[in-house]
Amino acid sequence: MKYIYIVFCLYCSFFLLQACGDKIVPYSPLGDWTIKSEFEGTARSSAVTFTIGNLAFIGTGVDSRNQPLRDFWTYDPAQNAWTQKTSFPGEARSEAVGFSVGSKGYVGLGINGKSSLLRDVYEYDPNANAWKRVADFGGSARRSAVAFTMSGMGFVGTGSDGNDQRDFWAYNPAADTWARKADFGGSARTGATTFVINNLAYLGTGMSDAISQNDFWAYDSMKDSWLERHSLPATAAPRAYGVGFAIKGIGYIMTGSCDTTVWVYDPTNDSWMTKTPFEGAVRTKAVGFAISSKGYVTTGLSDKTAYDDLWDFDPDL
Repeated sequence: MKYIYIVFCLYCSFFLLQACGDKIVPYSPLGDWTIKSEFEGTARSSAVTFTIGNLAFIGTGVDSRNQPLRDFWTYDPAQNAWTQKTSFPGEARSEAVGFSVGSKGYVGLGINGKSSLLRDVYEYDPNANAWKRVADFGGSARRSAVAFTMSGMGFVGTGSDGNDQRDFWAYNPAADTWARKADFGGSARTGATTFVINNLAYLGTGMSDAISQNDFWAYDSMKDSWLERHSLPATAAPRAYGVGFAIKGIGYIMTGSCDTTVWVYDPTNDSWMTKTPFEGAVRTKAVGFAISSKGYVTTGLSDKTAYDDLWDFDPDL
């Protein structure tokens, strides 16, 4: 599929321009998708992921029958292999959050099989392959929040406790405490997408009062402040529960909509472009992560089909 796009772009003198209101969105033929060893757990959506070193950890979520899950797995890109780990010890859940700080991973919040919202949090030690409960999330129990890591702390915010939220909290693993931070600069929402570049966290898209959002914001943890950046272009399909990751100082957003477009954000000039589309099926509620110079997308849902395929993305090919 990649070669079709390359031929088309050669025909167009290596440059495709899409109308975007009064802006022009450039397209690059670069970006190569390769299918890898499929996720060895049950096909699912609404899982969590975090990375530690050169390994990715994936677990929880719901299967195609909407049954919540607790199993946990690690993926090693160097070996293209999956290994099952000790199951998450809390209630089976979906729409939780996951993040890592140093050599430990953290999973919490979400919604259980009885539609009860949760705020418990657990720490995973990969060396011991063991979990322990840590301090509950400082905000209200909720689902569909986002999480990221900066400055030696984990940040969790937005989501829904029955109402859409915009509060943010920072978890300090050394003290096992949560501290309230500046509220997200945009509207309260669920299903947003985030990534971190050079000590700034970027957050956007999602749903606010059931209306899709395309605004985009940067968070500076040292200043505890949000700055609005250029919105996702108007040509972008409505998007929630998408995947975001950063590679070599560039951010990528994909899935979570009715198309396979890969949106690329360059923070140096606050601009967007597109690259070779995602080559898996259209989906939402997938997970994504970056290791070394590649991004990865796996699991997710389309209509009633849950996925277990895994794709890697090399942005430079």
